[in-house]
Amino acid sequence: MHLYSAFRIHNDAQGHHAGIEPLPKPEPTEGEVLIRVRYSSVNYKDALAGTGRGKILRTFPLVGGIDAAGEVEASRHPKYRAGDAVIATGWGLSFDHDGAYAEYLCVPGDWLVPMPAGLDARAAMILGTAGFTAALAVHRMQVNGQRPELGPILVTGASGGVGSMAVAILARLGYEVAALSGKPDLHDWLKGLGAARIIDREALAGATRPLEKAEWGGAIDNVGGELLARITRTTVPGGNIAAIGLAGGHELHTTVMPFILRGVSLLGCNSVDVPNPLRTELWQHLADDWRPTDLDALLSETVAPDGLAEVFERVLAGRTHGRILVRL
Repeated sequence: MHLYSAFRIHNDAQGHHAGIEPLPKPEPTEGEVLIRVRYSSVNYKDALAGTGRGKILRTFPLVGGIDAAGEVEASRHPKYRAGDAVIATGWGLSFDHDGAYAEYLCVPGDWLVPMPAGLDARAAMILGTAGFTAALAVHRMQVNGQRPELGPILVTGASGGVGSMAVAILARLGYEVAALSGKPDLHDWLKGLGAARIIDREALAGATRPLEKAEWGGAIDNVGGELLARITRTTVPGGNIAAIGLAGGHELHTTVMPFILRGVSLLGCNSVDVPNPLRTELWQHLADDWRPTDLDALLSETVAPDGLAEVFERVLAGRTHGRILVRL
C-alpha cells in the first residue's frame, strides 16, 4: 500500500485537533482525477478550518486546504490525462471532501481548471483562492458598469490575501486604488502593489448618516459589519461594492437610501461554486491581462505542511500579510 502524508483535521472525543498523518493513496473512480499536488496556499478560511474556530468543515476527519495546483497522475475523466497541469480551488475542498494539504488529491474532474498558459503551479498558488476571489469581484463590478472614470476603488483589509490581490489587479486595470489598512508598516508595500493612497481604519468612522459625501467609485470589502455599512453611505451614484469577507462581523445595519437614491449596487462574491466556464475565464485573466505586475511581491512566506498550525494562529491574529504558499 502506497502511503502519503496529509494535514488532517479531526473533531472527536479528544476535541478539535489537526496534524500530519499518513493516508493510503487514493484511486480515482469514474469521472475522478488523481493529482500530484505541488503547491497549495493558506487562506483565512483554511485557518478557521484548521483551528476549529470557524464551522467550515461539514464532515470529519478531513484533509485541509481549499487550493491545489499540480499535475494529473491518473485520470478517469475524458478531459484530463496523465501529465496535465491543473488547478483546483473551492467546490467541496476542505468542506465535505478532502482538501489539498497533501501529496495527493483525488477530485471530480469537473472541479478542475486546466493550467492556463503563463502560469505554473507555484504562480497559480500565489494567486490561489485569494486571487480568484479578487478577480471574481472585479468581474462582477465591471459587468455591472464599474469603470475607472467613476472614481477611486476602496479596498478594505488591503494587506490580507484577497485585499492585496485586489489592489494589484485593480491597479493593473487602470483604477485608482485607495487601500484601507491599519498596519502602518505595510503602507509602502501596498503602494508598491499599486495603491495610489492609504486610508486609515478610522477615516470612515464619522459616516453615520443615511447618505454621506460620495467619495468612492466602488469598493471591494473584506471586512463587513459596520465598515461595510459606512461604505454604502459614501459610494458615488452607480458605484458597485463587492462584498467578500466578514472579518468585522456578518451583520449589516444600513438603509436603502444609497441603493435607491444613488443606485449603488451591493454584489456578493462566493468563489466556492463558480460555474466552470466563468472559472476558466477568470483564471485566463489572472494568467494574462489581470495578472499582478509583480506576483512575487504578493508572497510573504512559503511553508511546509508541518508549519501550518503555527501559520494559522498568526493568520487569525492578524499577524500575516499578502499570500502564504504551501510547498508539498
